[in-house]
Amino acid sequence: MANTFEIAVFSGDGIGPEITGPTVKILRLMSEVSTGYDLSFAEAPAGAAHYAKTGESLPETSMRIAQNADAILLSAMGLPDVRYEDGTEISPQIDLRKALTLFAGVRPVTVRPGQLTPLKMPAGKEIDFVLVRESTEGLFHTQGCGEVTKDEARETLLITREISEKLFEFSFNLAKQRQTAGRGQGRVTCVDKANVFRAFAFFREIYDAEAAKHPDLTADHAYVDATALWMVQKPWDFDVLVTENMFGDILSDLGAGLMGGLGLAPSADIGLDHAVFQPCHGSAPDIAGQGVANPFAMILSAAMMLEWLGIKHDNDALRTDGQRLREAVESVVASGQILTRDLGGSASTKDAASAVEALLAMAPA
Repeated sequence: MANTFEIAVFSGDGIGPEITGPTVKILRLMSEVSTGYDLSFAEAPAGAAHYAKTGESLPETSMRIAQNADAILLSAMGLPDVRYEDGTEISPQIDLRKALTLFAGVRPVTVRPGQLTPLKMPAGKEIDFVLVRESTEGLFHTQGCGEVTKDEARETLLITREISEKLFEFSFNLAKQRQTAGRGQGRVTCVDKANVFRAFAFFREIYDAEAAKHPDLTADHAYVDATALWMVQKPWDFDVLVTENMFGDILSDLGAGLMGGLGLAPSADIGLDHAVFQPCHGSAPDIAGQGVANPFAMILSAAMMLEWLGIKHDNDALRTDGQRLREAVESVVASGQILTRDLGGSASTKDAASAVEALLAMAPA
């Protein structure tokens, strides 16, 4: 009998439910035809709309569902007109990151031949790298608790050895996995500002210690400003980039821009025991209910989830289906025939998801 994996589903706010529904449908269909695994889904209420109704943004019951699940699929969260009493945004995804110690924010950046991009791509080049963003500390450490007076404001950047060691070990292991799969050259680049800040010199020192444990891989460094330049000039040279929380937050949006927009930007926040998979974009309440939201980033996040589960549980069927799902989305996007309006097309959410579903049916595992 195939192993059953429970997925906690946070449907989100705004367009969140509209892109979650077709994504879960695809996952159910893949699970039903697979002989290597089964998936079950547990709905976990949370978010800004839930807060507006109940006064809770992340109920304890939903947190327990997340803690007990094998993986967490989380859609777009937050609404601009719903805030906590102190004026800050409602973001259960950040609460989950901190509560579950999801230190590795994984942001893939891919541009395949035929895919539209703002860059002028040289012939024969494609982009396929991963940005790993530390997700629990850095400049976000004092989020909502910074010191502000009439004349000055202070936020604290925190980098700890404990989290950094886990982050770098994860990044080198990821580079090895990508190399084995034929997707990367086995290279990790530490992105920092060690020439100015002692905290980043400390960050780099820990990175170098981990790099010494992986002589079969290439390890190098780059300052964050230079990295932003090179992401535009020569992004095809990158493999795995690892960086601090705020730097990763900024560079991941630049990476999404290379792909054509946030509608193609999946992500994962991964710890030792738990992982959340979600699109990088927001809840877009201005288009909610119109059926025009782009589901690709959500579906790609689900593909990342399947691949992560496959690696964690040594399940080839999950790994294979994760790759199939990712490649199906990439094929639909590269064809240019069925694109949502944020990508220059006119396809509906249903049309876009159905195109992915049809490709999967044409090429079963």
